[in-house]
Amino acid sequence: MTVAASSLADWLTRLENLNIHHIELGLARVAKVRAAMQLTPTCPVITLAGTNGKGSTAAFLSAILRAAGYTVGTYTSPHLLHYNERVCINLTPASDAQLLAGFEAIEAARGDTPLTYFEFSTLAAVYTFQAAQVDVMILEVGLGGRLDAVNVFDADCALVTPIDLDHQDWLGDTREAIGFEKAGIYRAGRPALCADPQPPQSLIDHAHALGAPLTLIGRDFGFTRTEGAPQWQFWHGSRRRSALPMPALRGTYQLANASAALAVLDALAARLPVDMGAIRQGLVQVEWAGRFQVLAGRPVVVLDVGHNPHAARGLAANLGLLGFAEHRYAVFSMLADKDCAAVIAALKPHIDTWLIAPLSGPRATPVAELAAALAAEGIVDVRGFDNVGAAWQAASSLAGENDRITVFGSFQTVAAVMQARHPPVKP
Repeated sequence: MTVAASSLADWLTRLENLNIHHIELGLARVAKVRAAMQLTPTCPVITLAGTNGKGSTAAFLSAILRAAGYTVGTYTSPHLLHYNERVCINLTPASDAQLLAGFEAIEAARGDTPLTYFEFSTLAAVYTFQAAQVDVMILEVGLGGRLDAVNVFDADCALVTPIDLDHQDWLGDTREAIGFEKAGIYRAGRPALCADPQPPQSLIDHAHALGAPLTLIGRDFGFTRTEGAPQWQFWHGSRRRSALPMPALRGTYQLANASAALAVLDALAARLPVDMGAIRQGLVQVEWAGRFQVLAGRPVVVLDVGHNPHAARGLAANLGLLGFAEHRYAVFSMLADKDCAAVIAALKPHIDTWLIAPLSGPRATPVAELAAALAAEGIVDVRGFDNVGAAWQAASSLAGENDRITVFGSFQTVAAVMQARHPPVKP
């Protein structure tokens, strides 16, 4: 890539056309360009890795820190509808102009060093945050941890959320192997946290070998529900925060994510003090689309980007708490490199009719393969469509006001339904 693009859209098109979405783990390339760009954050950096819960934890941290008056830069991936969602300043997506400036700075600095799509994205995000002089950066790892582009920036506090089998082709096919990769974000002498209730021994051993002080959920911090009241309590060692409001993010697992966020804030309290008012405000105002998101109105519609067995089990538990629905529809699709069978097995008790369709791109699972996976689980009420938008339209036509539609299986599945519900207005 030698010619500067004139707009963010041009940049994204060129990256995609160059097949720069290819996953190529390693830090040498991105570290070289980071040094050339002089990207060395002086504010606290919070790095988040893990299989599930990273985005929700980032949302809690961002909402609370913003309520406390800090200027917050938050980098997450992937996006649902617009690339700008990946790079937020004070909970608002960065402008095209801000991101374009970052891409142009990368292009000017990289010389003949090739970069992947995610490496471009990561460097552009940190460049944007540095230019905006944020008070804190929250950086979500894209894949793994040890060799992910985000890990080229040293974390002042690093959190690993729950770990499960995902991306095995790159990270290994056991929780121990994956745990080691996730623990790669820890730094010697700096707070290291883990919100997995059963952390892999490899993660614990790596933290100890580094000399990173490790804090574990269930042992060092955690939460309890307040009996008979819509409140909860956070504990960290001997310290207690009581009468906390239930988080605005729905789902049984969100208290664990909120607790992890509060433990991170405790670890950085000397540099980023936060009072109880900001914590309460952040908990009730936090937003994070597509994470057990229950839409207003009838029929009940649930959007969930869960795409691995751990996330599917969480979604199933939450659907079980929603109450009775006369008929339960699913708009469902997954990528071919995911564990489709395990996800279906977790959700089949909560779905009556499955409406399936392929996603876009080379990683999409064909409808025939989705149907075969459902048939293998003994599911017969299956209807195939050419695309997710058509599956959504059919579900909307079929569902009555006392029914429920659950959209899940991939970020792309949820994004396609969001677009179908609110198509862009043509000029």
